[in-house]
Amino acid sequence: MRIMLVTVTTLAVGAALGVGFATPARAQNYPWCAFYDTGDQAINCGFVTREQCMATVSGIGGFCMPNNTYEPIRPSRRR
Repeated sequence: MRIMLVTVTTLAVGAALGVGFATPARAQNYPWCAFYDTGDQAINCGFVTREQCMATVSGIGGFCMPNNTYEPIRPSRRR
């Protein structure tokens, strides 16, 4: 029982310390948005291609437009 407690505690501490060294989270930004025709003005800007967006709205109604806030991820410069 003590070995299991030590193992679980060690894993928890390791996970907590690992979070501090991870890259900061960023909101995902995709180039296409679906505007659903559901009456509640629902929008989903989570599509990489227009075809993905159109496949989603084809069954439930709506339309697709380019995301005007889309900014492609630029590779970071390393020294």
